[in-house]
Amino acid sequence: MNSNHDEQAPILVQRLAHHLQPSADIIQTPLHIDGTKAHVLYLKSVVDGQLLQTIVIKPFFELRAADSFVQYLSSLPNKVDVPAERQLLIELTKGNVLVVVGQRTFLLDIKKSVTNTVLETALEPTIHGPQFGLSESLETNLNIIRHRYYTSSLVVETASLNDESNRPIAILYDEKHVDTHVLDLVKERLKDLKNPLIQSTGDLELYLNNQKLTLFPDTLLTERPDRIAYNLATGKVVLLVDGSPQATMAPAVFFDFMVSMEDHYHSFWISLSTLMLRYAGLLTCIILPALYVAIISFNPDVIRTELALTVAGSRIGVPYPSYIEVLFMLVFIELLTEASIRLPKAVSATATTVGGLILGTAVVEAALASNIMIIVVSLVAISTFVIPINEMSFSIRISRFFLLLYASLFGLAGVIIGVLGIMMYLTNKESFGKPYLKIYWKNRTDELKVNGDE
Repeated sequence: MNSNHDEQAPILVQRLAHHLQPSADIIQTPLHIDGTKAHVLYLKSVVDGQLLQTIVIKPFFELRAADSFVQYLSSLPNKVDVPAERQLLIELTKGNVLVVVGQRTFLLDIKKSVTNTVLETALEPTIHGPQFGLSESLETNLNIIRHRYYTSSLVVETASLNDESNRPIAILYDEKHVDTHVLDLVKERLKDLKNPLIQSTGDLELYLNNQKLTLFPDTLLTERPDRIAYNLATGKVVLLVDGSPQATMAPAVFFDFMVSMEDHYHSFWISLSTLMLRYAGLLTCIILPALYVAIISFNPDVIRTELALTVAGSRIGVPYPSYIEVLFMLVFIELLTEASIRLPKAVSATATTVGGLILGTAVVEAALASNIMIIVVSLVAISTFVIPINEMSFSIRISRFFLLLYASLFGLAGVIIGVLGIMMYLTNKESFGKPYLKIYWKNRTDELKVNGDE
């Protein structure tokens, strides 16, 4: 820290510099020319030095007079209201610069941003529609959304999280269409948020859920600005966290997780067919393993005799019951899926291909699983990736283990009981006061059309 003229610096600057010690990036700079004095305090690591020179230091020596410099600072568009001293320390760590001229104090937003690159969509890729998502800069994300949602009714509220990071967040909603009850509930949960450290939108989403142990998500995480715009138009609340390239939206109901943004870019029949295919994949993913166990072990009479004999023949030599076989193969598929996510891209495709083909063939030849089981597991694995949103995909992957348990205990009746149990759970579940199985976005869109016609 530049300690020259510390005794001549204003008391506020001295106190703030003392609180920020012993950090090596504290800069306290006195400016002096022709009897005009000013003091500048900032953190060098988060402030754009070139902008500081252009906006503050150079005009000070050009204007010379204190009154002229004060009027100049008062007219700057990046001037921020000066908060209380405790909050002022946090503002300095965010990249703001404190300038003191006589009895006047100014706080200028001159932060250096190295995270404002717009990233390509990785979690929700589409052939049609935008190919770029959000960035890790909050200001850049707000700019992207503003450029996709031109309306004066879009409201942006900013706040800071009550944790160790004090990370800035933004709350976006369309005041014409937003459900005020949902908005109040979101703000209430943000206010009551008690967590030591939140670093991303995913962290915030986890703690926003009213029930921490809930299996199905209450909010929807997205990286696509077009999905954000569609949801704003249907009255939902969007949350952005500085430093995270995703946004989370509330309320999120079950059907929101089954809609891909590409459905909006195709004709009605194409979108309908892909949506039906998606729901067929959902049913296959969650029911097929349990159905296999129920039919093989308890109710082989529900299928044709020829097929039952074929399945029974494929299991000749398998030394354990069908539910152990299914559980073993499902865990194997989960390990492959996790490996494909965690491994570097250069080797993930090769590793998962080798694991799927070679180990799958070896398992059949060693009579640890049947050929039919390999087909069933392959269908289940493929169907899992048909679900557009990963959060719902994870929930379904866990739910099929519950159905497998019921099928192992009670056969086909257990599968029916398990499916009914999941449906009852989803029917009674709410997302920010909205029924989880209500097509909220569709009803809201119809309402908007009616209002527009009126």
